[in-house]
Amino acid sequence: MKIEDIRAKTDSELEFDMTNLKKELFDARFRASMGTDANTGRVRDLRRSVARIQTVLHERALGVRGAAAK
Repeated sequence: MKIEDIRAKTDSELEFDMTNLKKELFDARFRASMGTDANTGRVRDLRRSVARIQTVLHERALGVRGAAAK
């Protein structure tokens, strides 16, 4: 997920996306540890997407980059 896409969403949409990404991350980590998933790079992508969403939500809470979505 790109940062432009994240910044274009509202806070409630970001919260919803973050919960879904966290569930997917849990499943991907579990599959990677069991050795059943060939796409272990997906874990890295999911972690970074969650971090991006958290960063944007924190910026909005502090008022660093504008309080509202576009």
